[in-house]
Amino acid sequence: MNKAIVSQSECVACGVCKKVCPRQAITIFHGIYADVNEDLCIGCKKCEKACPASVIQVTEREVKA
Repeated sequence: MNKAIVSQSECVACGVCKKVCPRQAITIFHGIYADVNEDLCIGCKKCEKACPASVIQVTEREVKA
């Protein structure tokens, strides 16, 4: 299963990723950076493709047993 990871130190908190997320898994904290709720993220890569700063990467996640 995939998950999105945001490079928070490079994120500009533009909100584009939040707008394109079909599961509302992304939150913008204090106008500083985006954070992904792993329980809601389905790894669809829409945020990764839409991010103008290219700071989101969708990677493989370990399946919880």
